[in-house]
Amino acid sequence: MYRLLKSIRVLAGLLAMSLLLGCTADNKWASDAEVARARYVDPNPTSITLFTSINTRNNAGAHAAVMINGDERVLFDPAGSFAHPTVPERHDMLYGITPSVLGLYVDFQGTAPFEVIQQTIFVTPEVAEQVRQTAISYGAANKAACTRAVSTVLRSVPGFESLPSTWFPKKLSRGFAALPGVITRKLTSLDGDLRRTLPGSPLIALPEG
Repeated sequence: MYRLLKSIRVLAGLLAMSLLLGCTADNKWASDAEVARARYVDPNPTSITLFTSINTRNNAGAHAAVMINGDERVLFDPAGSFAHPTVPERHDMLYGITPSVLGLYVDFQGTAPFEVIQQTIFVTPEVAEQVRQTAISYGAANKAACTRAVSTVLRSVPGFESLPSTWFPKKLSRGFAALPGVITRKLTSLDGDLRRTLPGSPLIALPEG
């Protein structure tokens, strides 16, 4: 009986440790040189783009991230697992989001059975910079807290206060769609060259369906 109780305690401790580690944020911190070297300035107007990954098998939201196209183009990808040798990361903020990197990111998030909803709204340079600085200040998000992080960051910036504070990607996407001037696209890995359909090329409003 003593050995059984001891084994149970050990297993419980291991389970608690695994759960704790699973809720721990990643603390990646690229050097100043890496961030400066990766810097990419997109020629299109300043904008905020929400990416929502959806599992088409059960229509459930799977992930949320927000791209800021301002003084430079960066991607706040809280609790995300995308990584690339040319993309330095600091606490969930990815730098060097060139058109090719962006295509790789959406391919990564939109591989079957997933699809990606891309929603873009054009903003002033001041608003874009405020979103960027707020995301940087937020730090690294815990696992499974991607949408909570994105909604918290956006809601704190003027013009986005109406967005819901939520853990659910689809709920945030619906709130974002209600903002005036939002342009929406559905992207999947079957779209071919996704680089032609992303910001960096002309955006086209598509009907929902």
